[in-house]
Amino acid sequence: MGVEPENTLRSFVAAQAAGLDIIELDLHLSKDGALVVMHDADVGRTTDGRGPIAEKTLAELRELDAGKGERIPVFEEVVDAVKAPLQAEIKDVAAARALAEVMIARDLTGRVEVLSFHDEAIAEIARLVPGVRTALVASRYGTDVVQRATAVGATTLVLSIRRLTLEIVEHARKADLRIIGWVVNTQDDLRLVRALQLDGATTDYPEIKRTGRFTA
Repeated sequence: MGVEPENTLRSFVAAQAAGLDIIELDLHLSKDGALVVMHDADVGRTTDGRGPIAEKTLAELRELDAGKGERIPVFEEVVDAVKAPLQAEIKDVAAARALAEVMIARDLTGRVEVLSFHDEAIAEIARLVPGVRTALVASRYGTDVVQRATAVGATTLVLSIRRLTLEIVEHARKADLRIIGWVVNTQDDLRLVRALQLDGATTDYPEIKRTGRFTA
């Protein structure tokens, strides 16, 4: 999020207060299997620490400053801190299995949509959590992304607007797929979203809510 330390409880609470429709977050597994909320696989960019998340225990990760004194949250804390719908992006099959356990235990199927760049992760969460809503994310893609999404049962495509074309949008519509554009942080980006008649967009700046409906 562009106005608060990203993937922190502070940022999620701010996004909810700004009235955004859905809050997006990224999940990695710690060394001891906790669902850690962070975009990167390494803590170096957004904390005062160094090294891969997968090589640190949750206790070690808790000692890091993620900005403005915030600590790295786990998924369950975000679920408790905000009431808005969530989009949880997973990076691999192992994270899919860990997330499935939490979703089933806490009855989150109706509230959490699961996103991934990885087809196999989407297929795994769909297998483990009946009725889960899933979305395939892509940054480099062609019209084949539509076939990939339908093959794993995804109902939504989350696509980089840098490569998005009317042809791809038309292919997706024929397959009854929703389309979310990312990342939409400028008025030029917003004009493209509207021109292509997308179903929504992901933004780092909640104030853009004034001119559209977005996730953060």
